[in-house]
Amino acid sequence: MKEITDELHILTIDIGGSSIKATVLNQAGELQTSYTKIETPSPSSPENVLKAIATLVREFPPYDRVSVGFPGYVKEGVVMTAPNLGTGEWRGTDLRQELTNLLQRPVRVVNDADLQGLGVVQGRGFEIVITLGTGFGTALLHNGFLLPHLELAHHPVTKHKDYDQYIGDAALEKVGVEKWNTRMQKVLQILITVFNYDYLYISGGNASKLSFPLNENVSIISNRDGIKGGAMLWQDEFVGTEK
Repeated sequence: MKEITDELHILTIDIGGSSIKATVLNQAGELQTSYTKIETPSPSSPENVLKAIATLVREFPPYDRVSVGFPGYVKEGVVMTAPNLGTGEWRGTDLRQELTNLLQRPVRVVNDADLQGLGVVQGRGFEIVITLGTGFGTALLHNGFLLPHLELAHHPVTKHKDYDQYIGDAALEKVGVEKWNTRMQKVLQILITVFNYDYLYISGGNASKLSFPLNENVSIISNRDGIKGGAMLWQDEFVGTEK
């Protein structure tokens, strides 16, 4: 395997329900410019989000590749669902092609939790990343490789609620932090029972509101911890597929 260099640079964009964040990384995932953000436009239509991205990266230094984390299910660069942006407007949008046209660079688009997962996992065994924010994001990885994305957020966790409705921002605001923590304890126990993971990483704006002790194989990470996933998304080009 060839040694990683910092020859190429990757613009990494994290599209969220409340903000769009971006930075430029080298191949090792190190920031080459400040981590900046802009408010997600409302309405958050594809056209408005693309305009916001163009504004956000206008003054960025040169880059060679683009990695994008999107809050929904993405298949071969095409958006299938966008629950926190408006699935109706986004469904069928070829976001990879739209961004390729906009930025004039090769683009790869994956689910936002998947992108973060690539940046934070140790690459040993079965690891899960969850994000607690506007909704509930999940990424599954085995020995550092992404497994097929599951929209666990939309699986029922109670008779009438899916995970987004049960522990997302709206639920937190409605039931309060104490009851939300009780719900989170239930969710984490479900993850243990269903997945029997080796390690779990918890990220997102609401991760800091967890008030109960976590198991020794669980860590809270920041969104910035996962930003280097933007570089990992292109590692097959940089160092080949041999591991």
